[in-house]
Amino acid sequence: MPVMFETTERRFGALELGGSKALCAVFRGEHVVAERRVPTTCPDETLQAVITFFRDQGALDAVGIASFGPLELDRESKNFGAMLRTPKPGWSDVPIAGAIADALRVPVEIDTDVNAAALAEQQRGAGEGADPLVYITVGTGVGVGVRMNGRPLHGLMHPELGHLRVPDFCDFPGSCPFHGRCVEGVASAPALAKRYGKAPAELGDDDAIWALEARYLAHLLATCVLAYAPRCIVLGGGVLERTGLRERVREQLVAQLAGYVPRSALTMEGVAGYVRAPRFEQRAGLIGASLLAAGACS
Repeated sequence: MPVMFETTERRFGALELGGSKALCAVFRGEHVVAERRVPTTCPDETLQAVITFFRDQGALDAVGIASFGPLELDRESKNFGAMLRTPKPGWSDVPIAGAIADALRVPVEIDTDVNAAALAEQQRGAGEGADPLVYITVGTGVGVGVRMNGRPLHGLMHPELGHLRVPDFCDFPGSCPFHGRCVEGVASAPALAKRYGKAPAELGDDDAIWALEARYLAHLLATCVLAYAPRCIVLGGGVLERTGLRERVREQLVAQLAGYVPRSALTMEGVAGYVRAPRFEQRAGLIGASLLAAGACS
């Protein structure tokens, strides 16, 4: 599916830095003119591969980075653009944006991967025109991006609702090294694999785990509804590729809110239009990174 951007001859580098892989691309107008995937290993090796890719593509006007987190996004901090304390071994305190800016000598903009995906879906995708908008991804981790008044939500930090503590719907203690039983610790792909001893893809569509997964994810969505009052929620990530799971989450969301929010979007009849699948699917973060780069030049 082509991605429509404003007509321009500028060339923007886009990096989606994930916990297991990094996607690098160069956008020219609406076209991706070059792309590479590299594994996310140690910081030096990974960032050097990214920098080499961008150098090989010639002059760039700016680079946008959509990264796993948590990140330091306070522009008053000397560590702006660096990784904060993260479960990913070796990546805590790594100056991601600074390393790329120093190497390429171009403007660099950075945000979380989910905030970047939220940007793409709000401006060009499933949530176009919806404000506030919440984007949730469930895969290797659980991330939540929030956009309000056309801007990403940044404050003391960025939202980290993947680490929201969850009710004791089961006796699994959770896999998060910080919190044990948080949403990421019970509902991410690695958490599912740890609980059942096999990859989620190996579980059947009718396995009881998916009803439980829907309850946990609906708890997260209900929290977002009550905290941010979004006009829509875009729910994606590899785990949501499971047949019927998004529908189960929608049903559980309506049940858990129990009619408290008096809006037709949060009824069984309306919730399918409220909790939406992403338009850009696994490309949302990369497209969002290109939009971050375009913003760095405005």
